[in-house]
Amino acid sequence: MTVTEHDHTRTEKLLLEAARTFNSTQDYEELMASVLRLAITAVNCEAALVFRVDQKRPDVKIRLLHREWDKPMVYRHEIEQSCAGRVVREYEPIIVNQVEGDDRVDETITGQSDIDLRSLMAVPLIGKGQMIGVVEVINKIDGDFAPVDLDILTGLNNQMAVAIDNAHLVRELQREALERQLLYDVSMRLAAGLELDEVLESILQSIRRVVNYDVGGIFLIDPDNNDIDSIFTVGYDKGVDHQLHLKMGQGLVGHVAKTGEGIIVGDVSQNPHYVSANASSRSEIVAPIKIDTRVIGVINLESDTLHAYDEHSLTLINAFAAHAAISLERARLHESMIAGKKLEEQLNVARTIQETFLPAAPPSIRGYDIRGSNVSSGQVGGDYFDYIRIVDSQYGLTVADVSGKGVPAALIMASFRASLIAEIRNNYSIRTICQKVNTLLVESLDPGRYVTGVYGVLDSANNIFTYANCGHNLPFLLRADGSVQYLAEGGPVLGVTPHGVFEEQALFLQPGDLIVMYTDGVTEVFSEDGEEFGLDRLIEVVRGCHNKKSQEIEKIIHDTVRSFAARTHTFDDFTLMIIKRLE
Repeated sequence: MTVTEHDHTRTEKLLLEAARTFNSTQDYEELMASVLRLAITAVNCEAALVFRVDQKRPDVKIRLLHREWDKPMVYRHEIEQSCAGRVVREYEPIIVNQVEGDDRVDETITGQSDIDLRSLMAVPLIGKGQMIGVVEVINKIDGDFAPVDLDILTGLNNQMAVAIDNAHLVRELQREALERQLLYDVSMRLAAGLELDEVLESILQSIRRVVNYDVGGIFLIDPDNNDIDSIFTVGYDKGVDHQLHLKMGQGLVGHVAKTGEGIIVGDVSQNPHYVSANASSRSEIVAPIKIDTRVIGVINLESDTLHAYDEHSLTLINAFAAHAAISLERARLHESMIAGKKLEEQLNVARTIQETFLPAAPPSIRGYDIRGSNVSSGQVGGDYFDYIRIVDSQYGLTVADVSGKGVPAALIMASFRASLIAEIRNNYSIRTICQKVNTLLVESLDPGRYVTGVYGVLDSANNIFTYANCGHNLPFLLRADGSVQYLAEGGPVLGVTPHGVFEEQALFLQPGDLIVMYTDGVTEVFSEDGEEFGLDRLIEVVRGCHNKKSQEIEKIIHDTVRSFAARTHTFDDFTLMIIKRLE
């Protein structure tokens, strides 16, 4: 038998073997491994690699098999300058029996696998007239690659190409079926879930089955401040949490949140917007989560592999995002509703506490008309006023305001009130009472918390009002003759300075004199033009009705302030005390 006949017979056997092998499986990875083993056997070489051409990506997914390995190794590589790249461009095979010094040879194989590259032969895989990919055999064992090796591999070419193309098609159909099923499954799970963390975790778990990632996260936009606020992540180190909280427009996540357009980054090192929160990340894909045109969040996935994502990946993630959007919005509304109920419960407790502080009715004091009032803004503030009987002819009168709102403010006010009443009962001087209350508050309040207030004692027998102003809005004394005196004597706010010094001042009240004490909810009110109501305007209102009863004066002040305010103004608590000596 001649050499040609022998080779012809061997080729026929290889073709039969190829047909039997390729028909035995439609699993893509098994088929690619079979192609590599067949190529190694056909030309008696040390190793072989194969890849499909993907026109959508600059790199290819290479499967490399050594004859002694159980399964191929897989890596991605840009083959533009390699022999394989030239085969793709020119549709012509290449044989290189001396790789050293040949500029067509890309020795990445050595770096990836420790295979000492000596010779190679690359052959295009062409099926149905289309370039499918390339098979490359490496290191001929018994000499150099010869034309007969090229003939044998070329003879297998069509079967390999068709088998790879068919297996790829089957894999794509299976993937599409899986994607549809996953989208259906995730929509069912999301429809049932109300807890926000459960919804976010379900989304990321489902995506991972069809789009691989090493780290990922879902970022939600806070509708109140338009910043990227809530996040749920997988794979990131705990130490980088601060890098994951972003502003609109910051990083790739912030960019997509701002523009509403998805983005694929094949190499993050080349993108100026990339914020590194995972040192090994090489590529990234970011997709917006939208309700109609409104962006409510972002899905972000990162891979340790370059060019890990393509347009199909983005289309798929967008599909998940569309299913997720309504569920996320529903979960967020549910969370807000629960939080709202908890807040309402807290506010109810605080209102109850606050209401117990306020006196039910003004005291009846001979020669005086006294009126105190508190009009709630709807929220629980820290305003407080009180009449505290000391002896028959003496009443302690106070107006105060705690920093902050809600239950914390109400509890601080409770502490202030208890301390004030306790020190009053000890019959100390006013400046000593203020000093002792200040010391107690300094010891019990957190930094940033404080109380402002005015405390005075009305001695109705002698018509003397002695007071101390502790960093509060200036009360004023409007004399019967129309002159004004401000009640500024006192000291610092309570609860801040450990050794605060306080002074007191006594005022003699004549018939027709009137004192007004108030909180900032009365004067810090703004008009449509942004003008503040202010103390001067308050004095003029009182001057215009000082001859009326204190209850009428209080109503006129309240109605005037309300009329002055802009329609959009948010009112604070309105707290006022009027002390008028009758004529």
